[in-house]
Amino acid sequence: MQCMLSLSDRCWPLHVGHKLTTSYSIPRTDGALCRLAEVDEEKDLGVILTKDLKARRQCREAARKAMKVLRTIKRHFTRLDKTTFLILYKSYVRPLLEFSIPAWSPSLRKDINCLEQVQRRATKLVVGLKRLEYADRLHELGLTTLEKR
Repeated sequence: MQCMLSLSDRCWPLHVGHKLTTSYSIPRTDGALCRLAEVDEEKDLGVILTKDLKARRQCREAARKAMKVLRTIKRHFTRLDKTTFLILYKSYVRPLLEFSIPAWSPSLRKDINCLEQVQRRATKLVVGLKRLEYADRLHELGLTTLEKR
């Protein structure tokens, strides 16, 4: 039977860990109980929490959003000098990659590389740096890897 309370539309239990079977119910207006649907992940204050507390999904979403902004920058600026690039990158791209990083702190190499790949591509947008190695591009721009930051 369908729950009529709006509370059931706003509450979703997220079990952290393995083999947790507790179910939660809320009372309906007619006195019957309505079981709350469980979820495997939830977005809270912009951070995606999963039941295994891994940062993979958060890293992918952050990288996806940052790449979308990078494509917009590339489409609107035909030539980027170092100064313009740094202003755009530090203002629009890097905040997306670093948003609330202390909360979800990626520790797996593949998650770190997922975020680092965005910065690798971004530094290639600067005129004259495309053919340089990643470390050299960072040095020329005065940036560090996201892992070190």
